[in-house]
Amino acid sequence: MPEADIPFEGVKAWILQADMSQLVFFEFEADAKVPEHSHGYPQWGIVIDGKMELTINGKPRICVKGDEYVIPAGAKHFARFLCRTRVMDLFSEKNRYKPKLIRQSTAISQPTSAIEH
Repeated sequence: MPEADIPFEGVKAWILQADMSQLVFFEFEADAKVPEHSHGYPQWGIVIDGKMELTINGKPRICVKGDEYVIPAGAKHFARFLCRTRVMDLFSEKNRYKPKLIRQSTAISQPTSAIEH
């Protein structure tokens, strides 16, 4: 799966792309935060491991391993991660995240020459 280009510190993610949605596997470091935002489509998620505080429309809740959550379209939400946490989110938007660009070196490798005397 391609790694996602995530604009937040302490977060890595991988995208499973479908025609009309994205399934994203996230790894958050302890103390990572996703700032408040909203989007015009719903989001479903589940905590695979760890612990997070998720606030949806001003209502905070603690989510731990096995907890599911639904964020309605247009709902303001943010999260903070209380320890290393892995979650899986389904976005009903096919372009929520873009794959991270892989930077390739433009240097051309030169053959090693014989030792000069």
